[in-house]
Amino acid sequence: MTKLKVKKGDKVVVLTGKDKGKTGEIKKVMPADNKVIVQGVNVQTKHRKPTSANAGGLDKIEAPIHVSNVALVDPKTSKATRVGYKVVGDRKVRVARRSGEVID
Repeated sequence: MTKLKVKKGDKVVVLTGKDKGKTGEIKKVMPADNKVIVQGVNVQTKHRKPTSANAGGLDKIEAPIHVSNVALVDPKTSKATRVGYKVVGDRKVRVARRSGEVID
């Protein structure tokens, strides 16, 4: 299991696949699988059977996408950027490689 450079709440842009170019916020991070769930990206239709609790029908859910297919959005330029790390004072912070802006 590797450490991911993105976390819940980050704005990311999709680099490849059918949703290329779309941006969204990370809803869930799955570091064991190297996957993330991004709001409004990789939306799939799930067929639900009716139960006593709720009616059946079609549900739209976001499926996981591999972390290598997303890139963090630079807070300064609003373009895709890689993530670096820098020690500021006594703590380690994430830095956008494109602009040098601190992300955290």
